[in-house]
Amino acid sequence: MALTPQQKAALVVVSGLPAPAGVGGVLVRRSDRDAPRPPGALVFVDQEGGDVRAFGELPPAASARAIRSKSDAYAAGRDTGAALRRAGVQVDLAPVLDLPDGPLGARQYRSPFFGVAFARGLAAGGAGACAKHFPGLGTLAVSTDDQPYVRGRVRDADLAPYRAAIEADVPCVMVGHGVYPTLGGRRAVLEPATYRLLRSTLGFRGITITDSLSVVHGRAARWAVAAARAGADLLLFTSPNDARLAIRALVPVARRGTLDAHIARLLRLRRTID
Repeated sequence: MALTPQQKAALVVVSGLPAPAGVGGVLVRRSDRDAPRPPGALVFVDQEGGDVRAFGELPPAASARAIRSKSDAYAAGRDTGAALRRAGVQVDLAPVLDLPDGPLGARQYRSPFFGVAFARGLAAGGAGACAKHFPGLGTLAVSTDDQPYVRGRVRDADLAPYRAAIEADVPCVMVGHGVYPTLGGRRAVLEPATYRLLRSTLGFRGITITDSLSVVHGRAARWAVAAARAGADLLLFTSPNDARLAIRALVPVARRGTLDAHIARLLRLRRTID
């Protein structure tokens, strides 16, 4: 399918309405879950469990920390996947694969491998999983939702659940905002070394999406281009205005063909989960 530069530049997932024309996806939240969705856009949701659910009446009722076995995690994922597809959602931005010593509390599984089982269950229920927050928040003192610049380090133990998720054919990985000196001086979403680690070292072939690039005001256009060039396939924004600025900044990049590989992976994802 031939795409215009404008269509190629719209590798943007946005929460909040109205969504800019041509976005690649929308993130459904509690506040806008019943709002009209742009035609043709992939539909994402944060449906981790417990308090982190855009659809409060849908599974999983239990938080990740409350899950006590792989079989329970798989069943929760299967029920969640089926319920989300009935609600018109294609991808769940879950599971959290950060180790239990990380800063996210009940959002972390007792074992991250329970999260891998949840991802398998989502697939069985018909929804795509998106494992997060690569390369792992385990060594971060606080969540990057609470503090915009947080340093950590990458451990072999942090990468192990991602290896398992890749073997389980998870279609999507979210890259986090932690800063890891071995990957570079900027946050992981902007560092090419992050995506090389995920693709060349771990062998991931699916879609990468950034954590929200609206985390710091006024960086949308610059960070969108930097993240896409680093290796991100989809760019997440929680501000529609940021999304518009990002798409505008990406059009010249798309004209040079730099985004073609990202588009190819996105179209492959659509074929597998639509």
